[in-house]
Amino acid sequence: MARYTDAVCKLCRREGQKLFLKGERCMGNKCAMENRAFPPGAHGKKATFRRKVSDFGMQLREKQKARRIYGVMERQFRRYFKEATRRKGLTGENLLSILESRLDNVVYRLGFADSRAQARQLVLHGHFEVNGRKTDVPSYLVEQGDVITVKTNSRGNTFFKERAQVLQTKSSPAWLGLEAVAMRGAVLGEPSREDIAIPLNEQLIVEYYSR
Repeated sequence: MARYTDAVCKLCRREGQKLFLKGERCMGNKCAMENRAFPPGAHGKKATFRRKVSDFGMQLREKQKARRIYGVMERQFRRYFKEATRRKGLTGENLLSILESRLDNVVYRLGFADSRAQARQLVLHGHFEVNGRKTDVPSYLVEQGDVITVKTNSRGNTFFKERAQVLQTKSSPAWLGLEAVAMRGAVLGEPSREDIAIPLNEQLIVEYYSR
């Protein structure tokens, strides 16, 4: 299973904005964007003074930003885009809806993890059940009516004991329902564009793949 293993702070610096890939760390002064808000590499500081970015460059950066936020590799991202074109409605919004429906993202949105990377690891380690069945595939796409639950055996772990307290103050998107005490969440519907509070211009992604 391919995944990015380099320093994720470089990704935020490359995109020129916080992508919140490390959870709470991104909120403090230890965040790399607070001290080195320029692209990584020997010529990173000079990149700020380069000429205007072309239309293709803007499209590419938006596509890369989406990939990095959701932790998806290029081949899989392209498959999601093809699926989005087959669905009714706007392709860009369909694409974001598919990405939001990934199990690792849902675990993150429900508040069971501080970041999507942490949620991915928790799913891979088999801590969650979907509709009563153990599911350890981060890319599993949930549907309306699905119920995501922390496994009974996992609730005794120190992490989930501490997480139970954090969940008391967490709020979930409108398309998800959270039962903090039961350590359970439900998919109430499909995520709409208004529910996805991510600074992305999905139309640029559509233009990139439509060249």
